[in-house]
Amino acid sequence: MARVVVWHVPVTVTGRTTSLRLFRLRDGRRCAVGFSSAGALAELLGPEQAAVVLGEPALRALTAPLGIEELVLDPRLVAPPVTAPDARPDAGHPSPRSGARLQRR
Repeated sequence: MARVVVWHVPVTVTGRTTSLRLFRLRDGRRCAVGFSSAGALAELLGPEQAAVVLGEPALRALTAPLGIEELVLDPRLVAPPVTAPDARPDAGHPSPRSGARLQRR
């Protein structure tokens, strides 16, 4: 019997609903990601990221109805370079007293 390799797949949990967390490739296509270990997932997405353990066939079965064909194992962070903020203390950042509030997505 062939051994099924399991992936640690990031999910979003809202109440009693668990859904796959989907990502985008550089060209804009949607993809699902998996990690070879829980440690690799936590290193990239943070220790609070919820995950499930799935075999590749199960992950493909869940994503196929969504038109997602691409699976990425152990992705790396790809983001534009971060530039240093202006050295002035008030540059680009609202004062805590200004009434501005951060919104969480």
